[in-house]
Amino acid sequence: MITKDAVLAALSQVQEPDLGKDLVTLNMVKDIEIDGKNVAFTVVLTTPACPLKDMIEKACINAIRLLVDKEAVVKVHMTSNVNSNRKDGKTVLPGVKNIIMVASGKGGVGKSTVSVNLALGLAKEGAAVGLLDADIYGPSIPIMLGMRDERPKMTEIDGKGMIVPIERYGIKAMSIGLLIDEKQAVIWRGPMASSALKQFISDVYWGELDYLIIDLPPGTGDVHLTMVQTVPVTGAVIVSTPQAVAAADARKAIVMFRQQQINVPILGIVENMAYFTPQELPNNKYYLFGQGGARRMAEQFELPFLGEIPLVQSIREGGDKGIPAVLDDEPTVSEAFTQLARTVAQNVAVRNANMEPTKVVRMNYN
Repeated sequence: MITKDAVLAALSQVQEPDLGKDLVTLNMVKDIEIDGKNVAFTVVLTTPACPLKDMIEKACINAIRLLVDKEAVVKVHMTSNVNSNRKDGKTVLPGVKNIIMVASGKGGVGKSTVSVNLALGLAKEGAAVGLLDADIYGPSIPIMLGMRDERPKMTEIDGKGMIVPIERYGIKAMSIGLLIDEKQAVIWRGPMASSALKQFISDVYWGELDYLIIDLPPGTGDVHLTMVQTVPVTGAVIVSTPQAVAAADARKAIVMFRQQQINVPILGIVENMAYFTPQELPNNKYYLFGQGGARRMAEQFELPFLGEIPLVQSIREGGDKGIPAVLDDEPTVSEAFTQLARTVAQNVAVRNANMEPTKVVRMNYN
């Protein structure tokens, strides 16, 4: 006769590979039901974008059949509850579990393209996602999401007027580009830009989110310091291209986040425009900008390498048309961004399980 204790004992032999503990110890096994030879239970993963979902499910089924009853009919319901490690009182963005910054040391490396497709990739896997365009001087998110002619509405929350982000493709998005005429240049000094970004944090009703992706401007300046001093950042994703110049500038972003006063965990490095693949030759790779520069940088700084994004025409066309590449039917492109989203989600879960809680940075300028 199959018992609940026997099922739990078997599942205690199944490890969550990233977190290094078994499913029972991690309290990931729920709702065990037994009816003769039929065994059903739920496994609650730390993210819907878990790249090891299928492997964990098969391991659970094998454990029951090997350790409990070889004739058992096992049904595993895989669900998720995105974990968070915020210990900041949640006075800022109280409904947001994880805040991820996407940064680069220089412009032109496709940071906004990565931000948009990362956000959509996470949403495609089932997560609740927001996207904040923090590039005050060069906002591009409205074009990439096909929202350039739209304007956000207002609502009242607890007696306070709040901006409602625009929803597109299953994510919530906000950008300064949605509030100004795109023909106008934003000519602001640093404090004015910082003040506007603080308003995007405090005056935008983001609601409940698993991940808020923040697309930072290039470089290491006022906006970056403002953000880490305003919101508790879970971690940063660094975007680079293969060539030495881009990698050298990306190093500056890494060093900035690793400054003792800032100390924001880096989730990894992604290499954009890694190789060119012609549409008529989908199996060919041409390394126009060199090969492996970002991967070598990840090894040098002992950081996770998040993957390569190819340079293909459909990525550019999708960004211009407002239909991001991760939604494309072209498997080479969509799979690259989907895998990026899964790897980032995986690294967020590991970060939350093994590192200090996230908090707002307090900087001393004396």
